[in-house]
Amino acid sequence: MASPRRIGAPDAKNRIVLMDAAEQLMLDEGYAAVTSRSVARKAGLKYQLVHYYFRTMDELLLAVFQRRAEAGLQRQAEALAGPNPLRALWEFNTEAAAVALTMEFAALANHRKTIRAAIAEYSTRFRDAEIAALRTLLRRYDIDTEMWPGPVVAVAMASMSRFLVLEESLGVTGGHAETFDFVEKQIRRFEGTPDDRPSA
Repeated sequence: MASPRRIGAPDAKNRIVLMDAAEQLMLDEGYAAVTSRSVARKAGLKYQLVHYYFRTMDELLLAVFQRRAEAGLQRQAEALAGPNPLRALWEFNTEAAAVALTMEFAALANHRKTIRAAIAEYSTRFRDAEIAALRTLLRRYDIDTEMWPGPVVAVAMASMSRFLVLEESLGVTGGHAETFDFVEKQIRRFEGTPDDRPSA
């Protein structure tokens, strides 16, 4: 009976370098550009090392997604626990690189069931935490939760922020300045300006 193929340690430097390279390729050229040879070339390593650390390309892509997803959940938790949670959440949701990578993974999910399942799991965890926090925040800021239910606000913020960043990446910016200005005014109503944040 053949012994199982050896796989590199999950915390090995080369493994992390390969994941960084795959992520950058997705941002620069799209998920279709991520092959074992292109990742190795980007990382400055031999392509055989890709399959030393990852049994398949799906495993590599899943590892890249999960790393980003866990970092995203941590960022979300920090944002919601901070002194200006609405502002922090909006700023987090409108980070261009994060949205671009999310869109690439969403496109990849149409072809990879494992990625689709991971996105669904992560998105559910993210949305549940956001809804729970927003329900508390809306009450704290004395916002009419019948007119603005927590789940609706969560979906609206996520949808609007991603759509704005996606359009901007395509060169479509009509109404964007007005929308950002509108959101900024609403946030200032409840949390003030960034300069109003309490000092550490």
